[in-house]
Amino acid sequence: MTPFLTLEGKRALVTAGTRGAGAATAALFRELGATVVTAARSPGDGRADHLCVAADLMSPAGCAALARTARDRLGGVDILVHMLGGSSAPGGGFAALDDAAWMAELELNLLPAVRLDRELVPAMVAQGHGVVIHVTSIQHRLPLPEATTAYAAAKAALSTYSKSLSKEVAPKGVRVVRVSPGWIETEAAVQLAERLAAHAGTDYEGGKRLIMESLGGIPIGRPSKPDEVASLIAFLASDRAASITGTEHVIDGGTIPTA
Repeated sequence: MTPFLTLEGKRALVTAGTRGAGAATAALFRELGATVVTAARSPGDGRADHLCVAADLMSPAGCAALARTARDRLGGVDILVHMLGGSSAPGGGFAALDDAAWMAELELNLLPAVRLDRELVPAMVAQGHGVVIHVTSIQHRLPLPEATTAYAAAKAALSTYSKSLSKEVAPKGVRVVRVSPGWIETEAAVQLAERLAAHAGTDYEGGKRLIMESLGGIPIGRPSKPDEVASLIAFLASDRAASITGTEHVIDGGTIPTA
C-alpha cells in the first residue's frame, strides 16, 4: 500500500536543522525518504549522521557556500525550508532598538531566505518543479512590543517577500508557502522567556506568563511542539499539497483570534 505521505527521492535543504523545530523537520523528512542537508554555525552543532554544513547564514558568503554545498552533495534541491530565525534584541520597547539591533534581526530573519532563494530557486524553475517553505511567525500579525518589534517586522517582510515570490514562480512549477508558528516549545523560546524575566525582575515562570499574556493566551493551553510544526511542513512539502501555493498556514494553538 502506498503511504499517505512520502518524500521518497526528494532532495531537501533545511536551514537551522539541528535544533528545535528545524531538527524535527529534518528528522521527519529523512524518515519520509528525503535526502536532507542542514546547516549549523559550527560542525559540532550537528550529529554525525547528518549531512550538516557549517555556515554563517547571516552573511552573503555563508549563504552562497551552503547553496554550493547543497548542489554538490545533492545534485540539486527539490525542497527548500527556511527555518532559520529568532531574536536577540533587548527588551524595553522600540526606543531600546538601535540600528545594530534592527540590522541583526533583518540579517537573521529575512536576508538568509532572500539570499538562498536567489541561489537555488532559479534551478527549481529550470527543472520545472520545487517547493520553497518560508517559516515566518504569528508575530508579524501579533507583535510583542516589549521585546520583539524588530523580529516581528522582519518576519512581516519575509511574509510579504514570500507572497511576491510565489506569484512570480508558481506559473513556472515552483510552489512557495508560508508556515506561521506561534509559540513553539524550543530552546529559543526558553531563552526569550528568560530575557523577558530578567528585564521584568521575575523568574522563568514569570517570563512564560508574560509571553502568554502578551499573546492573549493560547486556547489549547500549551505551546506547539516541534514535531507538530514539522508535520505541517512535511505535508506542505509533499505532492499531497501540489495545488497549495502563495498561502500562509498558521500553527499557534488558536492564539490569533479569527472571525
